[in-house]
Amino acid sequence: MAQPRYEWRPPERGWREQDLFDLPEDGNRYEIIDGSLHVTPPAGPDHHELADDIRMALRQAAPAGWRVIREIGVRVPGGNLIPDVTVLTPDAPRGRMWAEAGDVALVVEVESPGSRRHDRFTKPALYAEAGVAAYWRVERGDFGPVVYRYELAKGDHYQLLGTVGPDDPARVTEPWPMTLDPSAWPR
Repeated sequence: MAQPRYEWRPPERGWREQDLFDLPEDGNRYEIIDGSLHVTPPAGPDHHELADDIRMALRQAAPAGWRVIREIGVRVPGGNLIPDVTVLTPDAPRGRMWAEAGDVALVVEVESPGSRRHDRFTKPALYAEAGVAAYWRVERGDFGPVVYRYELAKGDHYQLLGTVGPDDPARVTEPWPMTLDPSAWPR
């Protein structure tokens, strides 16, 4: 017996958060940027493994009450984004599908070939505009993962704090003081 085919029609206005609930749960990542729907195909196992290891490193160092979550939605001006890893403040409400940017201390994006431009340009601009205090972009270097660390500057853009690679573990202060060691993560 053939599976029923999913049919959808784009809204006659810009896309909104409630429209996301009508889309299929097919592994694709559906995000809204300035009222437009952006669809990213499912990431591969290497991407997920790296995001899991980053999440675990953050969770192990987290002070009591802080939450480190994979792929929770974050509301930004004009849209909804889904970072690979999100650090929520202790006061952030529980049980919500979409976090308010004010409840987010750090977002982490792991670059994939299909997300490179969004992770380098579009998403940081939107996270900064929303007021998210810190942003990490992780890319796979020739010798292992490299973390590009950014902090919010003047409330509207990010400035680079520095990079941390697999050969140079470093003490960081965002989202809390901890040692960041990408050599422990998969290449």
